Amino acid sequence: MPITLYALSDGPSSLAVRQALEYLELEHELVNMDIECIEQLLPEEIAEKNPRTLPILDDNGFLLGESNAILQYLAEQYGKDDTLYPKDPKARAVVNHRLCFNLSTYYPCVAHYTLGPVILDNPKSSVDEHKMDIALDNFHALLKLLMKDYVAGDTVTIADFQLVATTMCLQFAKVNLRRWPLVKNWYNSYKFAHPTLWKIVEAGMKELDGFRAPSEKKEEHKPLSHLLLPLPN
Repeated sequence: MPITLYALSDGPSSLAVRQALEYLELEHELVNMDIECIEQLLPEEIAEKNPRTLPILDDNGFLLGESNAILQYLAEQYGKDDTLYPKDPKARAVVNHRLCFNLSTYYPCVAHYTLGPVILDNPKSSVDEHKMDIALDNFHALLKLLMKDYVAGDTVTIADFQLVATTMCLQFAKVNLRRWPLVKNWYNSYKFAHPTLWKIVEAGMKELDGFRAPSEKKEEHKPLSHLLLPLPN
């Protein structure tokens, strides 16, 4: 049986996992879910074993949630070598650090400012903008410290998949990255070096854009402020 990924088509974490599947050339079935009725759409045997979060990977009956865990599993289980997720303890620690940074700081700060006002109809906040700026300052400092082509070294890793998907939210919200040139250069270089992977992320960004589409599409892309859900994950 092929791998099945239950995902949000515009969710940054889902887009990160989809990049990994593409990079590893893994045959898989993609099942895009409706955020408003996840539990109803998931197969019963999966819904009862997993919290109401996406993405969820089903690898021939092995079920796994949390995008970082999925990325680590895919890289170790199916990687042709260890470049995506190095076995060397120090190199792996750097990748893990970047994954933790995205999970704890970068994605929450970026998403609240860029996605919250559009998807959840939250008012824009100067406090959220300040937090986003601090997260970008930290990201810029990490890139300056390493001075490599990718966020964790000389080659692409699973950390790039997560951080690219989060940075896409800044492009979606038209945040100018001139204050953070290393972030901007890394992001643009990734698009150029990995056009097939970027195409996946770009499609998610275009779908997000539907939430602020012309009035005739508002019914299809109405804000989700009535849901007790986190931002697309």
